[in-house]
Amino acid sequence: MSNFKRYYQNKNIVFITIVTYNRQPILVENIELLRYSLKEVKYDYKIVAGIVLPDHFHILIQTDKASDYSKIISSFKSNFSKLMPKNMNQTEAQLCRREKGIWQRKYYDHIIRDENDFNKHLDYIHYNSVKHLNISPKDWEFSSFKKFVKQGFYREDWCNFDNKNDILNMDLE
Repeated sequence: MSNFKRYYQNKNIVFITIVTYNRQPILVENIELLRYSLKEVKYDYKIVAGIVLPDHFHILIQTDKASDYSKIISSFKSNFSKLMPKNMNQTEAQLCRREKGIWQRKYYDHIIRDENDFNKHLDYIHYNSVKHLNISPKDWEFSSFKKFVKQGFYREDWCNFDNKNDILNMDLE
């Protein structure tokens, strides 16, 4: 087993990617369960931005206690897993670890360092519907894009298919 350690810093925004086990496309069809599971997390945090795709999601979250990030993700995954119907294709190892075969064991996180880093990750989040689904950000309903359009952060036609090459070099998964 790897000796993986996370770095924590208080009051920062953190970019997080969570992926389903074997990239099962279960999230959009269970969007209400996903939303409920995020609301039921027992730690204080704020979702700044996010996108949900069929097999993974990206969020920018903020909390005052940096050590809560891992607890937030663990709580969310547990909430969602408990409410999902049983998966009969679990491996023996998953059963021993009390895993349901819903989530990859780890998740990706990145502490946002400055405004430029924030903007880059925000663009990446909203670009994901183009990258994975070939759907314009304004047409993908499971994203915070429209919230940022209302705030004047983006134009509604941002990242139309003519200018998507401007951000194609971003790969934050």
